[in-house]
Amino acid sequence: MRDALRRWPAAARARLLRLNVISRLEQRDGLGRLADDPEWRRALEASRSGPRVLIATNTGGHFAIETIDRLLGAALTMRGAAVTHVLCDAALPACQMCEYSLTPDIDGFARKRPDPLLCGYCHGPAEARIQALGLDVRRLGASLTVADRSEAKALASDATLAAVNKLSWRGVPVGMHALAGALRFFARSDLEHEPHGQAVLRRYVEASALTIAAYLKLADELRPDVLIAHHGIYTPQGLAVAAARAKGVRVVTWNPAYRRHCFIFSHDDSYHYTLMDEAPQAWRDRPLSDAQRARIISYLDSREQGEGDWISFNRNADAALNLNELGLDPNKPLIAAYTNVFWDAQLHFPSNAFGSQKEWLERTIEWFARRPDLQLVIRVHPAEISGSPQSRQPAREMIAARFAQLPDNVKLVGPESGLSSYALAARADAALIFGTKLGVELSARGIPVVVAGEAWVRGKGFTHDVSSTEAYEAALAQLPFRKRLEPALQELALRYANHFFFGRMLELPFVRPVEGPRRFSVDIDGAADLTAGRWGGLDAICAGILENAPFVWDTARES
Repeated sequence: MRDALRRWPAAARARLLRLNVISRLEQRDGLGRLADDPEWRRALEASRSGPRVLIATNTGGHFAIETIDRLLGAALTMRGAAVTHVLCDAALPACQMCEYSLTPDIDGFARKRPDPLLCGYCHGPAEARIQALGLDVRRLGASLTVADRSEAKALASDATLAAVNKLSWRGVPVGMHALAGALRFFARSDLEHEPHGQAVLRRYVEASALTIAAYLKLADELRPDVLIAHHGIYTPQGLAVAAARAKGVRVVTWNPAYRRHCFIFSHDDSYHYTLMDEAPQAWRDRPLSDAQRARIISYLDSREQGEGDWISFNRNADAALNLNELGLDPNKPLIAAYTNVFWDAQLHFPSNAFGSQKEWLERTIEWFARRPDLQLVIRVHPAEISGSPQSRQPAREMIAARFAQLPDNVKLVGPESGLSSYALAARADAALIFGTKLGVELSARGIPVVVAGEAWVRGKGFTHDVSSTEAYEAALAQLPFRKRLEPALQELALRYANHFFFGRMLELPFVRPVEGPRRFSVDIDGAADLTAGRWGGLDAICAGILENAPFVWDTARES
């Protein structure tokens, strides 16, 4: 292995070695203790004829995903479910494990498949951990035939960037997830300037088709009542979801939430969609108690430093805003615009006013260039440099390609800046967003927000939502708003923030963060810690999976 590693870039080599260490550590986490627990063995035997649950882990090398999927498998088994995990056994020519910075030979990947070393870190350790518990494990490759591989390769050979979004195979859409996977690999929002862009895209199309073929067969063979998948997008997770839906199998997706120890679960689709489309009855007409109000306000304050979160991109930010340092006029209205990481979750949302965030930024700058009486500060998302994968498409470069020099009244705050986004918002007369989750917090703080993209606050009743470029410019023409949200609207925003951060984010206090990005260990002593009634958040998750109950639970209900 050391000889194979020598040709890897130094950063990628260090990361892989570190992942291997984490993998070995996680073999000794609390879940590993179940293997010798008599209560676990009894539950495992009793679950054989229970509701059938298929957990689409696929990429076992994502240790955070594998840990939580293994936890779900164990908790559902304790509740009588017959659980099967699915792992990729190097069967796919591209997947979510693949990243530009972890690929020593881009040309080799574009022509063939991932480096065997990467697949070696992925499948074997995850399969061993799951099998040690006695849970059923299936391999994607075992469900694929020579004909499947030949047809998938033929589909990919004809795929083009221009038409990929409309591509389907065996009656199941594959193109959007294949494209999202390729964009994630390159950490870009487009492939226009990538020499290997189309070739890599075709690897993801082939992988998407193979995933569909495997999961259609697994659905016929295992007849699951429900399929669970992390995120529900990209390759192969999004295709597992698509295949399940094509077979009429109920789907549950999950993702780590912002608050420490918390996760978001959704029915039927990725949380990117479900949090936009969920019915308002869950929060709109429920007045906040005094305890809930104090709690959400305190938590929103803590978000400025990420004190209560395990996902935070700008810790220790400077809470002071120096207008002079930014070259701003304190006597002129100030509007703040907040970006997303460009490659992240590039999906189709019909309500977007613009085809891309790039188009939104360019149109916004052009509009403010004609309004020197207003000032615009563009705050680039800190995750451009602190996220994973790190973006290869900086907003600063994209803007500079269109504007050799920004208008005097437009300022750019880069991702490396320690400036607090909240301090900027507190001074601003309004905020402009495309898809950032920050819209939830800004509205709850009483700041008027104009939504041009797929932000989760869209359609909730307390933001200025636009679905066309004309409507966007009409909204901008009303600037500066000069007033904070009316009390009734801010109250509505606070109710939604409470629902979002405390109702929809389900807490598992025994899941601990491990040093490194989004890695978890499970702190339990044995099977008794996973039984019904022990943890409210876990009960809500399992009820949602097994009974199709809403994935909503608030600790305040038990206080």
